[in-house]
Parts: sequence; C-alpha cells; structure tokens
Amino acid sequence: MRIVVKAKTRAKEEKVERISQPTLGLDDSQNKMIEYKVWVKEAPVDGKANEAIAKALAKYFDVSKSQVSLVSGATSKNKVFEIND
Repeated sequence: MRIVVKAKTRAKEEKVERISQPTLGLDDSQNKMIEYKVWVKEAPVDGKANEAIAKALAKYFDVSKSQVSLVSGATSKNKVFEIND
C-alpha cells in the first residue's frame, strides 16, 4: 500500500499518527491515499530523516524495514512511502 507522510524532523520524540483515511463509497476515494504524520529526532541531512521515518513506519506497521520504501519526496516534507506486506 502507498501512504502519504508529512515529515516532522528534529522532534523531541518519535511517533506516527494517522491523520486521514479515504472515505468509502465515494468515486474519488480510490485516488486518495491514507495520510500520516511522522515525527523523528533526526535532522533532514544526508537522508538520515528519511531513514528514520522508514524505520518508524516499519515499527508502526510491524513489518521489516526492507518492506518500507520511499517512492517520492526525498527532499520534501510531504513524502510517499510504499509498505509491502
């Protein structure tokens, strides 16, 4: 599944929170992805924050880190990640 992530770097604690979900039964719901906010302690330098976000998502979804990959938004606060089951 693909999810949209709003990254919050340099946070005091690490956490993941779902902020929206597509509404079932509407025609445009298939195009909308679930959105999450992810707070990580790392700064957005040399991809360290992206790695920390992937690790936090893996823990949240209870999958291995290798099953979480960044699809787009490497240098943006809004990112798209893919979680493979």
